[in-house]
Amino acid sequence: MSGPARATPHASSKATVLDVIRAAGTISRVGLINATGFTGATISTLVRKLIDEGLVVETGRAESTGGKRRVLLQLNHTSRYAVGVHLDHAGITYVLTNLGGSVVARLARAGAGAEDPSTVVARMAAEVSALIDGVDVERDRVLGLGLVSPAMRQWEGYPLDRALEQATGLPVVLDNDATAAALGEHWSGGIGGTATSAALYMGTGIGAGLVINGITYRGTSGNAGEIGHVCVDANGPVCWCGGRGCVEAVAGPAAVVASALAHPELRLELKGVSVASDFAAVSRAARRGESAALELLERSARYVAVAARTLANLMDLEVLVLTGPGFAIAGAVYLPVVREELERAFFSRAAHPVDVRLSRSASTAPAIGAAALVLQSELVPLNEGLRLPENLAAAEPAPLPLP
Repeated sequence: MSGPARATPHASSKATVLDVIRAAGTISRVGLINATGFTGATISTLVRKLIDEGLVVETGRAESTGGKRRVLLQLNHTSRYAVGVHLDHAGITYVLTNLGGSVVARLARAGAGAEDPSTVVARMAAEVSALIDGVDVERDRVLGLGLVSPAMRQWEGYPLDRALEQATGLPVVLDNDATAAALGEHWSGGIGGTATSAALYMGTGIGAGLVINGITYRGTSGNAGEIGHVCVDANGPVCWCGGRGCVEAVAGPAAVVASALAHPELRLELKGVSVASDFAAVSRAARRGESAALELLERSARYVAVAARTLANLMDLEVLVLTGPGFAIAGAVYLPVVREELERAFFSRAAHPVDVRLSRSASTAPAIGAAALVLQSELVPLNEGLRLPENLAAAEPAPLPLP
C-alpha cells in the first residue's frame, strides 16, 4: 500500500505539519491526520518533535463533540523570528516578524540613493540591529534576514548577500520584490487559503507574484510574473526590455510621472529624486481633486486592468491583491478600475469571480514577504517550496536586463 497514509517522519513531513498548524491557527492532532493524510503514529511523533523544539505548543481543548475534548495545537509564535528588508533607491523598509508572520517591529529609513553599496550595507546592518534590539528579541531566535529589491544599476555585480551576512551576522536570502510581496500577502493572511492567487505589485515598476496552493511560483530563472512586460499597445513606445507597448512603458509609475511633467494643465513641482516620490506627488494631487492628475492615474489604471485580466485568464485566478508602495498611495484609483475590468471580461467569470482587493499592508508587503522567505525555510515542505541550504543562504535570481 502506498500514498500519504504510509508516509514516514522526515524533514519535509515535519515542515508539512508545521505549515498546516500555521495556516489553521489552532488544530488538533486528529485535524492534522485529516489534513495531511499521515498516520496517527506519524502525527504523534512529528508533533512531539515540534513541541520539543519549541515550535509548537498545546493550547487548551476543543469544544466537546460527545467524546473526549481534543487538545489543540498552535505555533509558538515567539519561538523564532525573521528580519525582512525592502531595499530601494527611495527608501528602506525593515520589519521583524514572529514565527507566524506577524510584524512585531518595523522601521522606515532613507533609501540607497546614489550611495556606495558598501556604505549602504553598513548603515543597513546598524538599522537591523536597532530593529531587533528595540524589542529585546534574543539574536539566537532570529532565523535570518530576507532581502528584496528592484534591479539597481550601481549594485550590479555587488555581492549583496555575502556583504550583508558579514555585516549583520545573520544568514541572508535574496528574492525579487513582487514575488516576496505575494508571499507576504499569503503569510499575513491577505490572500487566504485559495488555490491560485496573485499579488499585482507596483513599486518603481509593475510586476506580479504568483502563489499556487500556498507555494510561490518563480519560473525557471525566478522571473515569473513579469506582468509589467505584457503588451497592451502593439504600436506603443519601446520598453527598456526590448518590447513595444509594455504596460510598464505606457502605464507604470515612470510613465505617469513623464506624462505629468509634459501635461500643460498640471502644475506640480516634481523633485526628480526618484520615480516613487514623484509618482506619490501625482497621487496626492489626484486625491486633492486635481482633475488632470486623476486623469493620468485613471488612464494608467485602465492599462493595468487589461494586464491584470490577462494574468487572471492565464492563471485562472481566484484572488488578486493590489500591493506595493505604488498601490499603497494610489490604490483607491486603481482598485475599482481593475475590479470592473475583471467583473466585465474575465473569461471564467461564469464559473467563479476574481476577488480583487487592496492589500491591508501594501507599503510593507515586500518586507513582510522577505521575512516570510526565511520563515518558509522552516515551515514549507523542502521538496515543494523554496529550496534553501541549511544556512538559509540562497543564490540571487538571474538578473534582468537593465534600462
